[in-house]
Amino acid sequence: MKNIYLLSNLKFPNVKNLEVFKINYLKKQIDFNRYDAIIFTSKNAVYSIDSFNKQWKNLPCYAIAKKTAQIIEKVGGKVDFVGNSGHGNEFAYELLSVLKNKKVLYLKASRTVSNLVEILKSNNIQIEDIAIYETVCNKELNTNLKDNSIFIFTSPSSIECFFKKYSWRSSFEAIVIGNTTAKFLPKEIKYKVSNSTAIEECIKLAKNL
Repeated sequence: MKNIYLLSNLKFPNVKNLEVFKINYLKKQIDFNRYDAIIFTSKNAVYSIDSFNKQWKNLPCYAIAKKTAQIIEKVGGKVDFVGNSGHGNEFAYELLSVLKNKKVLYLKASRTVSNLVEILKSNNIQIEDIAIYETVCNKELNTNLKDNSIFIFTSPSSIECFFKKYSWRSSFEAIVIGNTTAKFLPKEIKYKVSNSTAIEECIKLAKNL
């Protein structure tokens, strides 16, 4: 059986974790009374804001996907809307009708790859974005990779940090969580894209290779 490496700290049976990056929370002063709604596209943003300010829970939240919505509810937030696409740009278009006439706050990573903010602004949605976490490469990683392994890339950061540490071998196989992430892979690497932006789907695909 091939080794399956998940480039994340989430635990799954028969899958090895390769934590090529770490998450740092960025504490910010935020006045939630200025907003009518919050957008979340990542569980990390939920965990970050909840670590230093609980007032966000007074506002309705708009989550990119079911997994993010579950995390919001798990820590005591209120979910008003859950996107279907799981992708930032498509999510922005899903939000246009439900955010009309609202003052919106987008809590996000220091680096993002979607055009969500630009799309909403260009469609007259009042939105401000604040970075409350950052992704940094894990310099302490010392895992020796085995030939004929499968790697699940869950974000552009996972790709960036992997290739800072390791060289790709011809026996390796790549699975990416979505088309946006796939764009960050080196051109010569062949890959398969999961049917949905869920790690469970990526793992299912990996086990069928």
